[in-house]
This record gives sequence, structure tokens and C-alpha cells, in this order.
Amino acid sequence: MNRKKFEKLVEEALRMIPRRFRDEMRNVAVVVEDEPPDEILDEMEIPEDDTLFGLYQGTPLPERSWAHGNNLPDRISIYQFPIEDACETEDDIRDCVAETVIHEFGHYFGMSEEEI
Repeated sequence: MNRKKFEKLVEEALRMIPRRFRDEMRNVAVVVEDEPPDEILDEMEIPEDDTLFGLYQGTPLPERSWAHGNNLPDRISIYQFPIEDACETEDDIRDCVAETVIHEFGHYFGMSEEEI
């Protein structure tokens, strides 16, 4: 799948997030990258036979103090190649992208892996 089509899937997934949550999503950049950098995989102790579909980097909303501001945007990376490798059809890719986007925004809103 080409990058433009994959990015459209990410945009569709963002629109699926309920408005009450979208209204609270501020100063966060969502980017599509080919795959997670090796240093991130090493830092997170991801085994060599595993990978990431997405990653949230930033300060979750509940952890921000009143003085939090004037910061660079939080970042959500969606990794195209691992998602494509794990999926068999375009519908599978669409579903995986949607799940990954929602998952990473769960972290933005302060949810743990168990809560998501």
C-alpha cells in the first residue's frame, strides 16, 4: 500500500474517535513512519521477533500540572510496515490502523495497557 493511502486510513481512524475526546486532543502530532527505530525497540525491550504498530511519546493528560505548556507537541507514531506485515487484506490493515490509533490515544488520555 502506498503512503498516501495508508495516511488516509490514519485520518479515517482519527475521525472515528468520538467528538468529546477529539475536542480534548491538543498539541499532539500524529505521524506515519515506515517502522520503529531500533533504538526505540531496544529501549522498550521489544524482542527481535516482535515489533510495534504505534507509539505515544509525551506527557499523558492526567500527569500534566497547571504549569504544563509552551511545549513541543506530544507525538503518536503509526508504523506502516509492521502493520502491513501483520495483515492479510486491506480491510485487516484498516482495522489494525484504527485499533492502533485508538490505542495510542488511550495512552495520551492516561490509560494503561490494561485499561486500553
